[in-house]
Amino acid sequence: MLLTSYTKEIFRPACNPSFQSVHCIARLDQDISEALPYLNASLGGYEFIRDPPSVTFRAHGKLITVHAREIAINALKGEEEADGILQWLQREINNAWENRDSITPRFEGLPRPRPIEILKRLPKTNCRKCGEPTCLVFAVALCEGGKSAGECPELDGESRASIEQYLSPFGLDDY
Repeated sequence: MLLTSYTKEIFRPACNPSFQSVHCIARLDQDISEALPYLNASLGGYEFIRDPPSVTFRAHGKLITVHAREIAINALKGEEEADGILQWLQREINNAWENRDSITPRFEGLPRPRPIEILKRLPKTNCRKCGEPTCLVFAVALCEGGKSAGECPELDGESRASIEQYLSPFGLDDY
């Protein structure tokens, strides 16, 4: 087992302490840098940085970045959710490391969705019913995993299906 222990810190963003969600930083007691390319391959990271090593991916509806000695998770409901995700991630890191002989390490991220491709499928009414000021801002939020196609009340079923189909290869169709 590579990752055996960590300490966590739960906090509200300093830029806006009134946010309802919290963030989590887990400081790892072990250096897991050698496992990151295997974790990237097994979890489908969308960004991989070689130096210093880190992988960023979306899972459980969250943006998660794993560094050699730290894990950052955004937009959590609370400490219980953070604990669940950290336990899951610890298992994933250890599984990737233990199975590294059968995993081809990946040193680059997955392709990212393009907001303009989402915008083409949106009604472009800028109605603000989704909570965003424009359809373009909504498209960017979709690409980042912060919104789902279902949050646009102006979308018909065919357009929604088209957006979900476009986002599917990026792992963003289930948010």
